[in-house]
Amino acid sequence: MSGTSLDGLDIAYCEFEKKKTWQYRIIYAETKKYNHSWKSKLSHAFKKGQSDLKRLDTLYGKFIGKEILKFKKKYKIQADLVASHGHTIFHQPQKKYTLQIGDGASISSVCQWSVVCDFRSGDVALGGQGAPLVPIVDKMLFSGYDLCMNLGGFANISFDNPKGTRIAFDICPVNIVLNELAAKMGKEYDSGGKMAAKGRIHEGLLKELNALHFYKIQPPKSLGREWVEQQFLPVLNSVGISIQDKLRTVVEHIAIQISRAIKWYGTPTLLITGGGAYNRFLLKRIGFLTACKIVLPNDKTIQFKEAMAFAFLGVLKKRGEINILKSVTGAKRDSSGGEMYFPDQKAESSL
Repeated sequence: MSGTSLDGLDIAYCEFEKKKTWQYRIIYAETKKYNHSWKSKLSHAFKKGQSDLKRLDTLYGKFIGKEILKFKKKYKIQADLVASHGHTIFHQPQKKYTLQIGDGASISSVCQWSVVCDFRSGDVALGGQGAPLVPIVDKMLFSGYDLCMNLGGFANISFDNPKGTRIAFDICPVNIVLNELAAKMGKEYDSGGKMAAKGRIHEGLLKELNALHFYKIQPPKSLGREWVEQQFLPVLNSVGISIQDKLRTVVEHIAIQISRAIKWYGTPTLLITGGGAYNRFLLKRIGFLTACKIVLPNDKTIQFKEAMAFAFLGVLKKRGEINILKSVTGAKRDSSGGEMYFPDQKAESSL
């Protein structure tokens, strides 16, 4: 799993067991931090032409395969399959396309395990958003919580409506913007939200951000880097204020949009995962603006829930079961998303 915040490649070794309900365990997990070269390649990939993108798709697939091999040797593990989300370069479902690079054939040929990847394209072809995909995992593995929210590059949420139908959507950008601002202060991220907490809200900027058209659209809906580049950042960069003030204003914007997304729910239990779960100042603002009981799980689940979730989507795919819900994405029907790749048993792979 590689998120839009470019923290690194998340690898999780998970075990799933079905009794009356599905159970999961994240046994081993770690993040392979991207070096400067990979950060640059991935952050600028959306500017590349078709042939360069294809080369990067293959190169990144080999990189993933090699990292899996290192992980395999380190923990002395065997697996039934690899489920790879890849790294999102384009996501414009309204134009009927999405692209997550990390060629499955390349991954499989290097690590010599079967691979499931490209989970989103089939749903987009069926008229869906191709995102978010984790809600079926929330429904099957985290049903004890009223609301499940991930605070990663973007904030997304999932829940059952009164009829028991799973609903989910992207709310707003989070770390994809906060981390970029922190980088201008020489930091990878704003640890605990300490820099934001020292800033002041710019009311004019806050008003403009909250007025962006995306927030008026009813679900299903999803966000991608393109929207941030074309819609969000021009507004953010239109005011000449300090980075700390921008951080403070964006944090308030995030908290407001989250509060608007769940204001109808009363006093729910809200499970929060993703890197943003460690932003104490952001959580404080969410708690202040909502009536939620915020629940943080163990560190492995906070950090690697999405990697685990795609592993589970891969399991469902291998079993030929539905892993994408039309109620979430707006597609014509539920589907079993993902493409399968199998290793060439004669191939030799090495580091």
